[in-house]
Amino acid sequence: MKLDKEGNATFFEKKKTELYQELGLQARDLRFQHLMSIATRNNRIIMRMEFLKAVITPEFLLILDYRNLNLEHWLLTELTSQLSGEGQLVTYSLPFEFRAIEAILQYWISRLQGRLNTLQPQILETLEALVDPKLLSVDRSKLHILLQNGKSLSELETDLKVFKETILEILDEEELIEELCLSKWTDPQVFEESTSGIDHAEEMELLLENYYRQAEDLANEARELRVLIDDSESIIFINLD
Repeated sequence: MKLDKEGNATFFEKKKTELYQELGLQARDLRFQHLMSIATRNNRIIMRMEFLKAVITPEFLLILDYRNLNLEHWLLTELTSQLSGEGQLVTYSLPFEFRAIEAILQYWISRLQGRLNTLQPQILETLEALVDPKLLSVDRSKLHILLQNGKSLSELETDLKVFKETILEILDEEELIEELCLSKWTDPQVFEESTSGIDHAEEMELLLENYYRQAEDLANEARELRVLIDDSESIIFINLD
């Protein structure tokens, strides 16, 4: 799926060999070996957010294997409108690659937030029932639910950690931040703007830091839930005895 600067979408099938040659990439660039990564190759940004695989250029955004993702609603409504300027992207006044990166990071953070929003009330409700002193026995089915929720919480904590590490790898290297500012190197006008006061590398750093902080906030909430589960275990075992 190819989206241009106005959010217009076109769809096509192409062999991977043809695609990487057309993009000026190598075969290894489109193997997406890591579950989560943000990298630049030949003035292209290659992003992977687990199942979501994208290539960003100064002119368009490619979403690979989109049919297998069950993401049509997000792709055809939210993403297209965001790229065309109808959404809430803070980077709309900046070059296209900023919009594309922000839209993908925003989608991923929303997905992580949604998982936490589902888990949090379930865990709190289950814990409340299991540690209730008025109950003479423990509902074993609720104990099973807590174990399942605890496993889901661990998976969420891992995903948040990987997301944060992926962004932090870039934030720690000034050169990597610069490389993400594609238009600065291909469009003379953009370069002139950047030298006359708009520092695109600084804008990119602020963008990445914003999503790092959001992930950190979610990780703290998840950590608080984990502490609650750990603190409640002794009470639950006493009730079981």
